[in-house]
Amino acid sequence: MSLEHGSSPKPASMDIDGLVAIDVHTHVHRSVNAPPAEGEENTHLAAMAAYFKTAAAAFTVDDLAAYYRERNMAAVTFTIDVKDQPADPSRASSEEIAERAKDNADVIIPFGSVDPARGAEGVSMAKRLIEDYGVRGFKFHPSTQAFYPNDRSAYPLYEVIEAAGLPALFHTGQTGAGAGTRGGGGVRLAYSNPIYLDDVAVDFPDMPIILAHPSFPWQEEALSVATHKPLVYIDLSGWSPKYFAPILVQYANTLLKDKVLFGTDFPVLTPERWMSDLEKTAIRDEVKPGIFKNNAIRLLGLDKPA
Repeated sequence: MSLEHGSSPKPASMDIDGLVAIDVHTHVHRSVNAPPAEGEENTHLAAMAAYFKTAAAAFTVDDLAAYYRERNMAAVTFTIDVKDQPADPSRASSEEIAERAKDNADVIIPFGSVDPARGAEGVSMAKRLIEDYGVRGFKFHPSTQAFYPNDRSAYPLYEVIEAAGLPALFHTGQTGAGAGTRGGGGVRLAYSNPIYLDDVAVDFPDMPIILAHPSFPWQEEALSVATHKPLVYIDLSGWSPKYFAPILVQYANTLLKDKVLFGTDFPVLTPERWMSDLEKTAIRDEVKPGIFKNNAIRLLGLDKPA
């Protein structure tokens, strides 16, 4: 796959010891081959920006890499594959994200995305993303992709991911996607109740699962699953920490201190805002190194030889 990009020297591999943090939840919305944007073209992103009261912009992988490199951070990044979504050549594909990550390997960790509705085609896509493109995990958004995570139709995809030893990250809880738009943009929240992932954790015990976001209004379900199942983690993206429920802070400080992960949902939240707002919480200083970096290093196997 050939992509147009600059001719800057290829960066070194990731220096995990020198990183300030690893953001496990960022989005790429724009292809490096897209023409220059004129105004706000991405209505989905515009609605998200309004919901989060921010000036979110459509980043390419290279834009994202430059942004996080400037902050001495690394970022897991992905798009969301939706089977029946109209083709949009301005959006980056999972393949493009993985290809551009190779030239930004010092700061970018690519995840793939495959809509379970694709069936056998999706299984082949997942295998190709792993074998040919080297993705390091997969992102699912049950509310946007309209499936229950424990639906057996998704299991062939999970089998591929588990066999490759990769993690699967699932959106959970209320989402900013569609918020405030007519009918919520057709997004159904019930698909993203984290309790459905308890079944997945039982049936795929060797596949690490990341429950993305504080899972409002199902926070206790998420904490229960993460406490009970050894390979279930929680990323803290998509919410300002100052709005974290007290019970989430309590578990992050104690039982789940090794299983909670720094994430922003960038570009709708910036690392600076997230970190600044964390200082307004009761999260203890001694657990912050794990949240910011160490838990992600262990989960993603970044401390192991490539």
